[in-house]
Amino acid sequence: MKSDPSISEIAVSRVDGGRFSEDQDDVLAVEEPLEIRVGFGNDGQRSHKAISITMRTPGDDESLAAGFLFTEGIIKSPDQIAGVRHCGRPSPDKGILNTIRVDLAEGVDIDLKRLERHFYTTSSCGVCGKSSIEALETGAARLESEGPLVSAEMVHRLPELGLASQSTFEKTGGLHASVIFDVNGGIEAVAEDVGRHNALDKVIGKKLLAGELPLSNSILLVSGRASFELVQKALMAGIPILAAVGAPSSLAVELAREFELTLIGFVRGGRFNIYCGSERIESDGRSDARN
Repeated sequence: MKSDPSISEIAVSRVDGGRFSEDQDDVLAVEEPLEIRVGFGNDGQRSHKAISITMRTPGDDESLAAGFLFTEGIIKSPDQIAGVRHCGRPSPDKGILNTIRVDLAEGVDIDLKRLERHFYTTSSCGVCGKSSIEALETGAARLESEGPLVSAEMVHRLPELGLASQSTFEKTGGLHASVIFDVNGGIEAVAEDVGRHNALDKVIGKKLLAGELPLSNSILLVSGRASFELVQKALMAGIPILAAVGAPSSLAVELAREFELTLIGFVRGGRFNIYCGSERIESDGRSDARN
């Protein structure tokens, strides 16, 4: 286990009712800061700029950095990336490099103001209403109103299929996950992280680096709630259907409706709610909750 940078062992005292056991080993998900830096410029005049520090679970750091740059609108395609590599000092006793640099190809122009803007990563960011959606300038295109058609039965199965692919969650019970499925329920990409937004950036980054965007025939499952930023990132990748095990926020629903994304919440226990885009979900004869 010690060779896996995503998990850590720790001694704990277990309590069963009123009885304390002797110290036993437990496994935790690792949480480490990652600084994302961008290298840019022409004719040998290169500059490097730190653009974000995020608390993440080590693993798929290259995909995380690339996905973050793409979903935040800093880059538009994998051709704009010349290279991605770790740099800087390792964390104490673990050998984990907590700085990663994305070098952009020469001639790629970037918006320095976008690099400096505040990223909305918490539910208390104060963003609200349609005017705020417009002000954020996500850069996402409106989705095709038709898109893929999937059955309600398959939507019910997504959490079970996704959980089976979450190896680190099985060991620790302490991670979010994002899973990309094809329209038949086959898993195309999966990523786990302590941050739900990081997990999504990781799977989108994997697809970006493989040259497989946009994901116009894919379904995204997220393990927790569906926030505004998760909908925004899904839209940037061209994903038409987002399903969440938990609830969506009001602004997530508003953004999904604005861009015609199918947003599904509370996918568990044989039920789910469709908050918008119900035309992409095919009824199997049962009574669906449609809004």
